[in-house]
Amino acid sequence: MIYMYTATFIIDDSYVYARVPDLPNCITSAHTLEEAIDLITDAASVWLVSAEDDGEAIPAASAQSDLDIPQGAVVSLIRIDTIAYRAATDTRAVRKNVSLPAWMATLADKRGINCSQVLQDGLLAKLS
Repeated sequence: MIYMYTATFIIDDSYVYARVPDLPNCITSAHTLEEAIDLITDAASVWLVSAEDDGEAIPAASAQSDLDIPQGAVVSLIRIDTIAYRAATDTRAVRKNVSLPAWMATLADKRGINCSQVLQDGLLAKLS
């Protein structure tokens, strides 16, 4: 799934503090704004993947005008793609037993088609 949320960034002398107000406890800090954007996007990705896996409700993104934004904060939209995040971070192989007609399996083998790769490509297309 693809989500868009507002992130806020408080910049002081040595750190940038970042949070996503719509996602409880989704916070991080960094030394630069660029690093803080990367880290808060990663933190939001973990938050959302965990919520999806646990069947928890995903909060709707609030309008920026409805958020309690601290004075002087930098505000930015961040884009979170949980499917891409899963693909990048969970690379474990899981064995699945599938059934194919014998003629199809034989023809695929003769043509050098990797059935596992075809299944992965097809599932990724369906899930996106």
